[in-house]
Amino acid sequence: MGLVQTKDQQLFIGVDGGGSKCRATIYTADGTVLGTGVAGRANPLHGLAQTFASIEASTRQALLDAGMNETDSHLLVAGLGLAGVNVPRLYQDVISWQHPFAAMFVTTDLHTACIGAHRGADGAVIITGTGSCGYAHVGDDSLSIGGHGFALGDKGSGAWLGLKAAEHVLLALDGFAAPTALTEMLLKHFGVSDALGIVEHLAGKSSSCYAELARSVLDCANAGDEVARGIVQEGADYISEMARKLFSLNPVRFSMIGGLAEPLQAWLGSDVVAKISETLAPPELGAMYFAQQQFNSVNINE
Repeated sequence: MGLVQTKDQQLFIGVDGGGSKCRATIYTADGTVLGTGVAGRANPLHGLAQTFASIEASTRQALLDAGMNETDSHLLVAGLGLAGVNVPRLYQDVISWQHPFAAMFVTTDLHTACIGAHRGADGAVIITGTGSCGYAHVGDDSLSIGGHGFALGDKGSGAWLGLKAAEHVLLALDGFAAPTALTEMLLKHFGVSDALGIVEHLAGKSSSCYAELARSVLDCANAGDEVARGIVQEGADYISEMARKLFSLNPVRFSMIGGLAEPLQAWLGSDVVAKISETLAPPELGAMYFAQQQFNSVNINE
């Protein structure tokens, strides 16, 4: 593989790529952070070129942040935790990439998030950000739920909340539903005055564009808007049921990760909230742990 460092000297980079952003952190073998970089989305479902560009851009930023040259990616063993690679074709596309690293190991963002959340120990995790999905690993058993992507799934996610709000507002503007605070919120958000103005801003757009509406939907729900409350509660009920399915494996720990993890807690079932544990480390460290394990295994086998 062209590696020149020993196992203890080898530098690693953990990459967490999702529907909104790609975050990369460089670590020493003992997990010390050297530098971090953030770039655009990195979900292969939305384009391989964008995914690879975001990985490279966040890597360059991390290298500079670590005081290294931006061309030093060949010194790094990379662990990539990416949304979308649960689809076999996309996984093959990613591992076939002529990447700039010393070595590269790929798994799902769910897997690396779980590893990071529990610092390598068994447990369960739900990601609620742009998308939504759940994963549990206990002993030899694992369970993955959701992760089907927008708009086939991702119920309870930021993109789903935005989509449901937009659907209702368009019905209201066409006279088929009562206007609520959501209507004024969406019109104001896009600076438009009618349904076609909203369509112009959302038609054919990515999940991240819809997810930008999520906080406003939650604000409307918390302020008492009945339609917004119904949307948020439906999404939260799904997340609660997802958690209960993960609990069937009896994980010792359970964490929630993502931009909506905290604001959704007030809407989740009390039994689910009671089991939530602190996230011990970010997904990038989980990706680093994964890469380190795979790298050491390769070295041992060689």
